[in-house]
Amino acid sequence: MRNLLLRPGAEELSYEIRGIVKKAREIEALGYPITWENIGDPIQKSNTIPSWMKAIVSDLVQDDKTYGYADSKGVLETRQFLAKINNEKKGTQITADDILFFNGLGDAIAKLYQFLIPTARIIGPSPAYSTHSSAEAAHANTAPITYKLDPDNQWLPDMEDLYNKVKYNPSIVGILIINPDNPTGMVYPKDVLEGFVQIAKEFNLLLIADEIYQNITYNGIEATALAEVIGELPAISLKGISKEFPWPGSRCGWMEFYNRNASKEFAKLCQTLENAKMIEVCSTILPQLSIPKIMSHPEYKAYRMEQNERIGQRSRIMKEILGDIPGIKFNPTQGAFYNTIVFDEDFLAPSQKLPIEDKKIQSLLNGWLQETEMPMDKRFVYYLLAAYQICVVPISSFCSDLRGFRVTLLEEEEEVFRNTFQKLGQAIRTYLNISKMEKSFS
Repeated sequence: MRNLLLRPGAEELSYEIRGIVKKAREIEALGYPITWENIGDPIQKSNTIPSWMKAIVSDLVQDDKTYGYADSKGVLETRQFLAKINNEKKGTQITADDILFFNGLGDAIAKLYQFLIPTARIIGPSPAYSTHSSAEAAHANTAPITYKLDPDNQWLPDMEDLYNKVKYNPSIVGILIINPDNPTGMVYPKDVLEGFVQIAKEFNLLLIADEIYQNITYNGIEATALAEVIGELPAISLKGISKEFPWPGSRCGWMEFYNRNASKEFAKLCQTLENAKMIEVCSTILPQLSIPKIMSHPEYKAYRMEQNERIGQRSRIMKEILGDIPGIKFNPTQGAFYNTIVFDEDFLAPSQKLPIEDKKIQSLLNGWLQETEMPMDKRFVYYLLAAYQICVVPISSFCSDLRGFRVTLLEEEEEVFRNTFQKLGQAIRTYLNISKMEKSFS
C-alpha cells in the first residue's frame, strides 16, 4: 500500500475463543461432531427461552415504535428502570442520565479504551477476559498490565501484587474488576472489593467493573455490586442481558456511571462517551424495550433462580469428575458459567500426546503443531480437539503465564455434560500419564 493502514496497537487485537473454531471446523468437515466448550453461548447449548419471555418480545415486535430510534443514551423508561434497581441496593445512587446503552459490552469496552490517551493504562486481572485485555493492549500499543488471580487461593486476586504494580507504575489510571469472573468463575467477596476501593482511593484511580454475570451465582454465593462499596469514588459498571436472559444475539449492554462529578477528568470521559453515542444516533432499541418487561415479570426471579441452580448442579458434577485428578489445580466455580483448570507445570512435557486413529485428523494436528513457540497448554488443547473433538480454550490465550484451559458449564443435558467431562478427565489422565501414576500408588 502507498501508506500504512493500521494504527499502532491494532495488531494486539486477538480472540482465541473464536480462533480455535477454525481448527474445529476442519475436523467437523471430516464428519466428526464437535463438543463446543469454547464460548459462553447458552443458546448453543440448548438453553430453552421460556414462552412468557418470547411472548414479551413478540408483542414488542408488533408495536411500530420498536422500529424507530431511541434516545441516544438509550430508551428513557429502561434507563429509569435500571437506575431504580441499582438504587435499591442502598449504595451509590444514580439517575437515568448516568446510564448509556451500547450494542453489546464488546462495543462498550471498545469505546471506553478508544478515548483514553495511550499512556493511560487500566490494570486488569490475569487470567484476563480477551475482549478487555486485547482492547487495552491495542489502545496502549503494548502488552496489557495485569494483576494476578491465584489458583492456589480460590482464584482470589493477589492484592499485594496489585498494590505494588499500581504504586510503582504512575501510568495506571484505573483498575478493572470482572465480578463474577470470566474465565475463572470466581466471585469477589465484599471485603476484597473494599480492598480494591481502598487502593483506588489511595492512588486516585478510576474503578471499572464488568458485572454482566452479577445475577448468575450459585451454591450459596451472591455477588456484591460495585455500587454497594464504591462510596464517592468515580467508577463505571458494565452490564448486559446477553448472559442473564439469555439473549446473546441481542447485542445489548450498558454502562452505569457512578459519581461522575467526583473528578473533572472522569466527567469529561463520561461526556465524551455520550457524545460518541450521539454521533451513532442510538443502540438497538428492541432489546432495550424488553428489559423492564422481562425483569419485572412475575416469573423472572424464579426463572433466574432455577437457571442458577442448574449451573450450580453442573459445577458440582464437574468437581466430582475433575476435582481429584493429580496434576491439575481445580477450583469449584461460584458464578458465571466457566471454569479454568490449571496444569501443575511439573506434570507437563513437550513429548506428551493423545492417541489419534484417523490419519486425516493426525495430518491436521501435525500442521497445527508447527506453530512457533507454542505454549504447552495450547498443545494440549489441540490434542484434545483432535483426539476427543472437544473444543476448549487455552488459558495462555487469556493473557496469563499459567498453563491450562477454560471450559463452560452450559450443557443443559446432564448425561451429555457428564459424558463430556468424563472424556475430558480421561484425556487429562492419559496426556499426563496419570493413570500409571495412580496405579503405582494403589
